Amino acid sequence: MARKAARAQSPPVVQRLPLTAARINLGALVKRVHLNKEYVILEKDGIPVAGLMAIDEFEDYLELQQPKVRESIRESQQEYLAGKSRPAGEFLEELRRQTRGRVKRRRTA
Repeated sequence: MARKAARAQSPPVVQRLPLTAARINLGALVKRVHLNKEYVILEKDGIPVAGLMAIDEFEDYLELQQPKVRESIRESQQEYLAGKSRPAGEFLEELRRQTRGRVKRRRTA
């Protein structure tokens, strides 16, 4: 867990690599991208043409391209700035109280 937190705070590693080198080492390259959350910019004749990133980040990126998601984030940000937020502990305690009141009893046959 501490490794994950430390990794999240360090700046991302970005490596530039010619396509020919990437082709030769593709398996190892993908493993590094996946495990170490590195980024790779692939170049053809010194010109950047593509990039590699971990699939979870790519899926997040794709999700952020959806207008409904962006609107929801914008609304949440406005509510936060307007002071409509509360501490997480307070919110979780409210959920616990609500859950205790909703516990259904099984009927016996």
